[in-house]
Amino acid sequence: MSSSEAVARKRVADAMRGRVEEIADRWVRLQVQQAALSGGTSESELREEADTLVAALVTGLDSALPIDRVATSHAELNRAVTDLSLNRARGGESPTATALAVLALKEALLEAVQESTQDSGELFSAALLINRLLDGAGALSFDTYVEGREEIIRRQSRQLLELSTPVVRLWRQVLGVPLIGTLDTARTQVVMENLLQAIQDQEATVAIIDITGVPTVDTAVAQHLMQTVNAVRLMGADCIISGIRPPIAQTIAQLGIDLSTIMTRATLSDALSEAIKLTAGPLPTPDVPASR
Repeated sequence: MSSSEAVARKRVADAMRGRVEEIADRWVRLQVQQAALSGGTSESELREEADTLVAALVTGLDSALPIDRVATSHAELNRAVTDLSLNRARGGESPTATALAVLALKEALLEAVQESTQDSGELFSAALLINRLLDGAGALSFDTYVEGREEIIRRQSRQLLELSTPVVRLWRQVLGVPLIGTLDTARTQVVMENLLQAIQDQEATVAIIDITGVPTVDTAVAQHLMQTVNAVRLMGADCIISGIRPPIAQTIAQLGIDLSTIMTRATLSDALSEAIKLTAGPLPTPDVPASR
């Protein structure tokens, strides 16, 4: 660290020390005035974020870390920036709003330094230092925001998959899975997990997979179905595939897909009738009087 940088660093830290609440208040007001937020973050939440982040900036400046690495390597500051970004992502704020918030913090810090010195050289050095410090925080904030949004999207996609593949109880010990739309690897995994869990929870002995709403069946779809059927069998339950329409039957035959080991029925009602027979078990043998 050069002597000029050390002086500028001390100047900024001294300007912030003892004025954390004032700087935090100014930062909150700047964000509200700039209308940078869409309304997902309340003013009280802004204040809590500001208090935590400004205090962390002071301790980060007091550390021996290089100024370019303070935001990423100083634990307290890293946590404060990460929490802010994740909160903004969960609240539906845009990356632009988060970037404007960082710019507003630069302004609040520069104002604090200006009140402590009027020397143009010191102000210039302090401005460069603040830019380097908050540019690192801004980069960390953006990366965290993107990761947070991706995690939210993945979770929502998973929830949509689960909603589109419900497991319903059709009869005593009989479960049904009505499939609608394309059956891909991700959806197959969700179907399999939900169905196997339902078989265990409800002690089902027959599962019906209805593909009436599946537009086409190709080799990949057939493989997915067979994997699900095999998993159901490993749970000790029988599996029936219903909804085999004439066009799908022709496609399966033309592709040479072997479903001979799987019980299939044309309609869901036919599959349910077969399932009821399977769950009924063998009829009791009537008692025959012994001959004399």
